[in-house]
Amino acid sequence: MLLAAVSVACAQRLEVRPAPVTEIPFTVDGNSPVYWRDGRLQFFTSTGVPVRAEGSDQFSLSRPTNLVVDRDDHMPMWMEAIWVDTDGTVYGWYHNEPGGVCPGGKLTVPRIGAAVSYDGGERFYDLGLVLTSGDPADCNSQNGFFAGGHGDLSVIPDREQKYFYFLFTNYGGAASSQGVVMARMAIEDRKTPVGAAWKYYQGEWMEPGLGGRVTPIFPAAASWQRSDTNSFWGPAVHWNTVLESYVVLLNHACCSPNWPQDGIYVTFNGDLSDVAGWTAPVRILNNIGWAPGYYPQVLGLGPGETDTLAGESARLYVHGRSKWELHFVKDGQVSIGSDVPEPAPPGERLDQVTLGPP
Repeated sequence: MLLAAVSVACAQRLEVRPAPVTEIPFTVDGNSPVYWRDGRLQFFTSTGVPVRAEGSDQFSLSRPTNLVVDRDDHMPMWMEAIWVDTDGTVYGWYHNEPGGVCPGGKLTVPRIGAAVSYDGGERFYDLGLVLTSGDPADCNSQNGFFAGGHGDLSVIPDREQKYFYFLFTNYGGAASSQGVVMARMAIEDRKTPVGAAWKYYQGEWMEPGLGGRVTPIFPAAASWQRSDTNSFWGPAVHWNTVLESYVVLLNHACCSPNWPQDGIYVTFNGDLSDVAGWTAPVRILNNIGWAPGYYPQVLGLGPGETDTLAGESARLYVHGRSKWELHFVKDGQVSIGSDVPEPAPPGERLDQVTLGPP
């Protein structure tokens, strides 16, 4: 049974279909990158301490073990993106939440760092911070978690293997600068990344990763400092080989403290360097039947596919749980069909929507 379909004006279609329930058999928090090593799927996730599991596929993962990192000055750490070089070197990027930012309170200011593993992912070396906010912490923030900062990221190389593109969330500074933002770093700088990333700002990739300004690709509708925050956050990006397009799934917090989730959204772009090319985010899943309902991402079902590479079919996970498959079609259809054949259970309805041009 087809639950819903989303079509794009450039002859692309995304279908969301029900599938047997599967769950990652341990706690998932944040984006959970995967890659293949010697025919085995390597799965990373974090709850402040990164862990790694493996299996023959996403449905047969082992018990996780703590990730070994050579230093702990950027703990707690969430390893949220992975890329494997042609020589087997594993590069990772993490979200870090420093303590002591707001004395007497729990608010923190996240930042983004890089790491590398030379043994396939058994041990990582922390290469340092690559993306930080230049705005002061606002300890009066009312969102419940962050007083500013950059975090909740995903990373993917462009098709030309020239740049890594970072998609992440800016939680502080002027309200006009908050929301989902982008930065990039030359792939040739991957071994020495500190100071090598550049943020997108007002049409250029010229602001330094450490402390520079940002222009959101999806601006917050209400500031993260307010109690009624209204913003997309936590982008999860993959390249879809059928659509020949980048696909990003988004969380959306609205509109009271502690980030209540109003659904999962999708946006498309064929060229990461074309910041204006992202389609307007469209909801594919309403707020779902379990809390908190954060962290959507795909895991491809084809040989060698991952969280950043998928083809015709992929599993849609939300907070480590999947009840759906995504099917991507490039067939010239530019409108969606009839209403949903059967209503999904309350809290799990998928919207039928048509994406217009960017």
